[in-house]
Amino acid sequence: MLQFITNDKSPVPVAEQVKGFIQGGGRWVQLRMDNASDEEISKVVEEIKPLCMEVQGFLLLHNRVELAKTLDVGGVHLEKSGILPSKARLDLGPAAVIGISANTLDDVKAVRSLDVDYVAIGPFREGYLFDHSAPVLGLNGIKEIDAEMQRLEINLAHVAAGGIKKEDVEALMKSGVNGIAVSDAIAMAEDVKKETEAFLEILKPFEKFSNEA
Repeated sequence: MLQFITNDKSPVPVAEQVKGFIQGGGRWVQLRMDNASDEEISKVVEEIKPLCMEVQGFLLLHNRVELAKTLDVGGVHLEKSGILPSKARLDLGPAAVIGISANTLDDVKAVRSLDVDYVAIGPFREGYLFDHSAPVLGLNGIKEIDAEMQRLEINLAHVAAGGIKKEDVEALMKSGVNGIAVSDAIAMAEDVKKETEAFLEILKPFEKFSNEA
């Protein structure tokens, strides 16, 4: 599976990023607008929510739990230093999708008993969106966390995140993750639609395994 994290540093407006992603076949959007007001985010959601609903996609807000509830979107992605997943679940209800960022196996173990739907493990490579104090994991780091999750029988969906490019996808999917979360490579592309299509084409051989996870 492919998750797209919007990037407000891109010359392409956020709403246009999402439109291109959906036109390219993408279905999972994490709307991240760190420095935007609730009003600014609400305007973007008003524009893109119908598009996501039309293709039965997921629309998550980054960290903004109360706003996600107000705007009735699919859920939230939380930074590990932010609101507790248990509080988000209480606020958003059982149907919401809740994801959380993780940098270490301990981060994953800390949420294994909580009602979260997935963890984003990273950063795979240094990038704008990840906490720069978090150690870069690289392929070996992500492999090690996946192997330990299997050993400990932590059956939690997990995606690799952080500076991922097309040439990284195959090795990452073979490392055991259920999907990838991409921001810069798509948001900064000259053609968001075509870049999305390219990522999805690489992911095709792994769709069966992702759907079974």
